[in-house]
Amino acid sequence: MTDSQAPVAPTGSNPVAATPAGVRTAADVVTPEVIAQLTRGVVGSGRTANHTPFTGEKLADLPESTPEDVATAFERARAAQPAWAALSVRARAAVLLRFHDLVLDRQSEVLDLIQLETGKARLHAHEEVLAVSVAARHYGRRAHAYLKPKRHTGVVPTLTKVTELRQPRGVIGQIAPWNYPLELSVGDALPAFVSGNAVVMKPDTETALTALWARDLLIEAGLPPEVFQVVIGEGPVVGPEVVKHADYVSFTGSTRTGREVAQGAAARLVGVSLELGGKNAMLVLEDADVEKAAAGAVRACFSSAGQLCISIERLYVHESVADDFVARFAARTRAMRLGTSLAYGADMGSLVGERQLETVSRHVAEAVEKGAKLVAGGVARPDIGPLFYEPTILDGVEAPMAVCTEETFGPVVSVYRFIDEDEVIALANATPYGLNSSVWTKDGRRGHRVAARLRTGTVNINEGYAPAYGSVQSPMGGMKDSGLGRRHGSEGILKYTEAQTVAQQRLIPLAPSFGMDDAKYAAFMSRSLKAMKAFRLR
Repeated sequence: MTDSQAPVAPTGSNPVAATPAGVRTAADVVTPEVIAQLTRGVVGSGRTANHTPFTGEKLADLPESTPEDVATAFERARAAQPAWAALSVRARAAVLLRFHDLVLDRQSEVLDLIQLETGKARLHAHEEVLAVSVAARHYGRRAHAYLKPKRHTGVVPTLTKVTELRQPRGVIGQIAPWNYPLELSVGDALPAFVSGNAVVMKPDTETALTALWARDLLIEAGLPPEVFQVVIGEGPVVGPEVVKHADYVSFTGSTRTGREVAQGAAARLVGVSLELGGKNAMLVLEDADVEKAAAGAVRACFSSAGQLCISIERLYVHESVADDFVARFAARTRAMRLGTSLAYGADMGSLVGERQLETVSRHVAEAVEKGAKLVAGGVARPDIGPLFYEPTILDGVEAPMAVCTEETFGPVVSVYRFIDEDEVIALANATPYGLNSSVWTKDGRRGHRVAARLRTGTVNINEGYAPAYGSVQSPMGGMKDSGLGRRHGSEGILKYTEAQTVAQQRLIPLAPSFGMDDAKYAAFMSRSLKAMKAFRLR
């Protein structure tokens, strides 16, 4: 292509981040040696490939798994799982703690892979390193407390001794998405491993190298290779096979596919956890710090180019501060630097695929055609890469515009004005989704009061998503159509176990004894229950 034929950036568009001298390229990162190392042990009799969103070029040839290959992977995992489960919790947790150190020490390797496979900016890729490290540390330190046997009061105190045990489910089937290929793959697998399970993971093909890098590092940290199996292939082919063989299914992805996964698991009576879509709202109340809210909105709306289940797509701003907020937010949005280099400096990267670009373009074009105002962005940037789209702000959006109610999953946010607190809470809740929300106010008590009325699994006060997601002692997940179950905290590890109650009866049986007939035994037990209530026994 000659200079005269090269794409020209639209006038007034976002600047392009400078590429530092000597920065690595895809050819430097994804070498034949790296591919051979990472794909070692993958069960796949076919061949497929993945590509980088930055240029559309092929990154690597990969093994492709058939249904028979998936069955083999489960056989291997199932054979290896008992020996892994027989280790103490502390021994398994030590693997996570070593993995924690390896990830931080060798983060540049995986940052390159994440950027090449997803197209995101390096700072946004680093969020995944942070999230995985925090999860590894948390479950490495806390798994023993979560999983240790627990004593409970028996039906007859002192005579009935009850212990609750936590047994691993067996082999976990995990289906991971493309948008956060480190955090939403190995990050979810860590509590499964430390609770004694094996895992068969199906990452998205386009981001498989990142998941395979994490597997390689876990093996280096001491995880038996057969305990962590990876299968690669088309979702409609490989995904159902994973569900078909798993003892429990962990899925992150779209609500539509999540319903299919849930139906497949239900048919086999196995458990499932689902983190699905969102149409997340940010509420800027009249007493908010407008400058901080505008800066926070950039992070909340455009991290990973908006391809984040918990990012903000609906901005509700009190009418008294709306004009000031929109002006500040738009100025910051227009100043965001777009870039492709494997280095820090860009504020936003690329969309991941043609489908995402088509959805973003369609939502924006339809909204503008039906009367919405384009405040910032609204154009593709082929001058940077084939899938780049500018961070976009829309004003005046209303039903039935698709962007009003459908999940865009891209760098597009709609601004809505409101008058009072009850109104904005009702508007924020008026969606089938319930994943994440954000409230901005200088009054902490008011923020907590509003948060308690929002029907989302996480609510962040004076930030977009990071505080709730990063606080791994607390559960994270969705209400309504945004999913089932939780990751993080006790729920994030106990879901990978079966609760087992072991009750030991001592001295006398729970039956007529000491010469009592049925009537006397029944009367004795009735008096005993009343006495236990009087003594406030639970």
